[in-house]
Amino acid sequence: MSFLNAVINKVEDEAQREMLQDRVDIIQHKIKFMDKVTVACLDTKNTLDWSLEGLVNDAGGILQSDVMNARVVIYMEEDMGMLQLMGVVPSLLRPEWPSVEYSRVYLWDDAALLAGDAAVAVEALEDLAEMLYPGYFVFGNEGKTWMSFKTQ
Repeated sequence: MSFLNAVINKVEDEAQREMLQDRVDIIQHKIKFMDKVTVACLDTKNTLDWSLEGLVNDAGGILQSDVMNARVVIYMEEDMGMLQLMGVVPSLLRPEWPSVEYSRVYLWDDAALLAGDAAVAVEALEDLAEMLYPGYFVFGNEGKTWMSFKTQ
């Protein structure tokens, strides 16, 4: 059972539980036909963050222990929004990282990281699906809870 299925199964309202499960199922059905995307989640000290491993796995990603192996880098910091991250991230990036070379760096709002609530966790999954598979998923959250950081 995936991380999200466990969270959704705790929802008491049956209609809401089914709706959330449907949203997850749509994403997971699509990604099972796609290659997994290597991901590194970093904070503003360029320290790897493993707290979202279950959610990243559910979104079709594989968390990496080395940024040089990640096609996607997601910056997130507790109590720090995207606009604040925009001022910090440029000095943290390294041109030799594949994610920088291919402009696959994303900034994610702290609010999106709270996965204890099933609805928030599903929204976070949708955010990750948009980041990992641009063009395949469009949920309309870019600019609200996350943004692409142009590196070139």
